[in-house]
Amino acid sequence: MLRKKWVWAVLVLVVIGGIAAFWFNQRRDQGITVTAENIQLRDLEAIVSASGKIEPQKTVNISAQSMGRVTRLAVNEGDRVKSGQFLLQIDAVVAEAAVRRDEAAVAGARTALEQSRVSLQSARANLELGRQSLKRQQELNQSGLTTRESLERAQADVEIRESDLHAREQEIKNRETQLNQQEAGLQSSRHSLSQVRFEAPFDGIVTRRNIEEGENVVVGTMNNAGTVLLTVADMSVIEAEIEVDETDIPFVQLGQIAKITIDAIPDKSFPGRVTEIGNSPIQQAGAPALQTTARTATNFKVTVTIDEQIPEVRPGFTCTAEITTATRGHVVAVPIQALTVRELLYEANGSVVPEFRPPKPRFQFGPSASAAVAAAPTTELQPGQKREETEGVFLIRDGKATFVSVKLGIAGERYLEVLGGLREGDRVITGPFESVRGLYEGDTVKTGQRPGR
Repeated sequence: MLRKKWVWAVLVLVVIGGIAAFWFNQRRDQGITVTAENIQLRDLEAIVSASGKIEPQKTVNISAQSMGRVTRLAVNEGDRVKSGQFLLQIDAVVAEAAVRRDEAAVAGARTALEQSRVSLQSARANLELGRQSLKRQQELNQSGLTTRESLERAQADVEIRESDLHAREQEIKNRETQLNQQEAGLQSSRHSLSQVRFEAPFDGIVTRRNIEEGENVVVGTMNNAGTVLLTVADMSVIEAEIEVDETDIPFVQLGQIAKITIDAIPDKSFPGRVTEIGNSPIQQAGAPALQTTARTATNFKVTVTIDEQIPEVRPGFTCTAEITTATRGHVVAVPIQALTVRELLYEANGSVVPEFRPPKPRFQFGPSASAAVAAAPTTELQPGQKREETEGVFLIRDGKATFVSVKLGIAGERYLEVLGGLREGDRVITGPFESVRGLYEGDTVKTGQRPGR
């Protein structure tokens, strides 16, 4: 008795399954419901979008050139400053002492030089007297009125005075060299003294302050950058430094227009232009030390200069730039969601062999029906034939789906430029996605909405 109940239950399920299969087959025979729109001529823009940060075009880090204690600090972070405005002062006692020491050294060198010049004049006068005396001795010697000893003494005196003159001339050169050295030291000391007082290099904003009044500053060395006291940024010209993916870089060119949106300033965009394109990829921190086989994204730095001033902006604000890389006017365009890929069968001459939906067996139930569907026949390639994946769209022609391959141009936000394969007025199937993915050539279709825009 129990076995008969199970048999009847199985028969009921088979009948219900058959009725459901028949109903679905009838529904398919009536056509697949799709959405569609008519092909129109449109204006398209190809956009490359990337994110980054806002940075000023000109930034100056103010660092100390000499050690000392900060005695005066006149600005805070975020203050606006004018060119030449006083910023801070480092203790000048050591620098002022160095200037006074070098000034005294210069004065001493000048005095010594003047004394050497006086000695030079005296040596020249003495030489002249010696030469006159020698001349008289020579005249007297010719007349026999003097001894040879007096003549030789006069000649030796002239030679001594000539040697003394050469020594005085060399001393003058040494004194001049010493004076130049002392003056160079004084110039260096005065420069060091000027470095303890800092003024704004241009109109801008103090974007960073790393020091407090009373703290000591550290001078930078080869291995130590030293203390960056203040950072002043010129916010009159600001830039968006964005990271563009390597696949988009070939389309980005200098001078292309861009639209910048700043997260901190919602509902507003700012125009700009591409002014710099990085030639080397951005190095990720620690990347050389990580020897991994996983491929990481490669980005390039692109700088977009914003055309207008933005008073409320601050360095480091996150932003997004949309760069217009190409424009097309009044061209045939197809919705992006309509594009699909099919593996088409081509003859040797390049013509397409149409392949329709495999027929489904009717009124087969149970495991045999599933096996029949799974065992859909496949077309064997004939000599010269080949299969190739092809991009295209499905058009509605006489209530049937017809696959048409297309040649594409630029990609807009919602539409793709079509260079060949379609014309204005063609009715293209745009969805639903599952329906487009499962369509076959020649399928009966019906639209679920009125023609597109």
